[in-house]
Amino acid sequence: MDAAKDKLLKALKAQSGSKRDIESEISSSFTRREDQFVRALQRIQLELESQKGAPYADVDYDTLFDDKAQALLKEKDFKSALEDYVKKYNELLDASMYFSRDTFNYYNAGTIAKTLAEHGFFKAKHTVNLHGNKNIEIKDQKQLEALIEDEKKAIIEDAELRKRFTGIQKLLSKNAQVRDFEQYLLEHEALLPKMVDPEAFKEEIWKSYLKTNFDLYTDLLTKVKQTDKRKAEIEVDASKQQTQWEHVIDIFNERFFVPFKLVAQNRIPVMLGQESMLRLGFTFEDSAGSTAIDKPTLMQALSTGEKKAFYVLNVIFEIEARAQAKQKTILIVDDIADSFDYKNKYAIIQYLLDIEKREHFDEILLTHNFDFYRTVQSRFIPYSQCLMAEKSGSEVKLLPAVGIKNIFVNDWKQNFGADSKKRIASIPFMRNLIEYTKGEADPDFITLTSLLHWKADSAGVTQANLDQIYNRTFAQAVTFGSPTQFVVNSIEMEAKQCLAASDGPHLENKVITRDRHSTDNRKILDSQNR
Repeated sequence: MDAAKDKLLKALKAQSGSKRDIESEISSSFTRREDQFVRALQRIQLELESQKGAPYADVDYDTLFDDKAQALLKEKDFKSALEDYVKKYNELLDASMYFSRDTFNYYNAGTIAKTLAEHGFFKAKHTVNLHGNKNIEIKDQKQLEALIEDEKKAIIEDAELRKRFTGIQKLLSKNAQVRDFEQYLLEHEALLPKMVDPEAFKEEIWKSYLKTNFDLYTDLLTKVKQTDKRKAEIEVDASKQQTQWEHVIDIFNERFFVPFKLVAQNRIPVMLGQESMLRLGFTFEDSAGSTAIDKPTLMQALSTGEKKAFYVLNVIFEIEARAQAKQKTILIVDDIADSFDYKNKYAIIQYLLDIEKREHFDEILLTHNFDFYRTVQSRFIPYSQCLMAEKSGSEVKLLPAVGIKNIFVNDWKQNFGADSKKRIASIPFMRNLIEYTKGEADPDFITLTSLLHWKADSAGVTQANLDQIYNRTFAQAVTFGSPTQFVVNSIEMEAKQCLAASDGPHLENKVITRDRHSTDNRKILDSQNR
């Protein structure tokens, strides 16, 4: 169909001599829109089939329909002069012995003589009978053309018509921008009456061009009909299939917890390649029911986590497309679960687990979220494949991960009596345990609170006091190397060392230095949120 269309457009361009976009010109001439070329051709099919000739096949389209010339036709003085000319012209046609205003008129009579000769009409000894005041039998082309020419002269040389034409010519001469238009009308005066209604004349001209290339025209319409039939068959088949996008939408709707459902709106055009991008429809759902909603309105109603879940849709599509193509892929996931609520965080973790099981995928997961880090490790990443970054002024190192699995029980609690940093980092954990088991009124809870917030007794708590709390809490006997040292002094000393240390997988450093505030000019550690 496209090839047939190209052939017709090429022929019409040559026929009209136009430098314009032929497709949009024909479309706008017959439908008043520039994007309905085939529909325009279909609209005039019956008219072209019944049309006998192509009287305007040699008209210079661009000259007649020049923008400046068309503007002149709308000017009041020119329009009035043209209407006067046409009125007299029609009177002469009506009085003509042989011409008729609507059929055998001034312009197409000569075309008929030429067409008869080209088709061997006179060579086959046929004759033409003209009926007027007297019957005349025409036996050859020259005789017919001579009679037509005499009849034309009788009209065109009429004194009153010449007077009115002179008035038009004067108006044309005043406008230097339409010189080509003026010259063309001087040479083709018979076209002048058609300019009263340029849009209707434009249609007649295109019909003449198309009639001249009628075989190409009918070939295109035949192929359009065949294509439409096949397209309908394909669309029926397509409606029974599922696009890759729909598969992705199903995954999203099944896995993620958001107050809307996705639907594919233009699935068949996408499957047929008529549209490149799928348009998503949204159905908002809550306790009151469901309703269709546009994307901008939906985005205003979603939380940050719900919006992020929506954007993951594109990631899922890319992954599923690569999986279907069996394309070797390294997937780098950077803090994908930030802002997700609890359910959606685990939905994406489960999806990452499913990806990990696929043959052609390898994953590198990056995160600052320690809870996410611990969860993916517990689900599907071996401890040996977990790393933590250590950053210094000159380099970044990837070191084996530490502290993923219960760092308090497995490391800090065991080194409480020997490692000052781990001892201090354990304070908030011990305080929480006492709070949960004995309550906030317990003396040990109050003492540990004084090490996290500046109180009247904060400066007097010793390492021995801290050992006693530890031993009472865990029924053990631990003694720190400097029992008389004040814990606050140790906190300040270790905090300074932690601040100077590289940024790496040392969780005790992060607990010690994370939150410090000043009260009464004393800087102490506030690790309650740890």
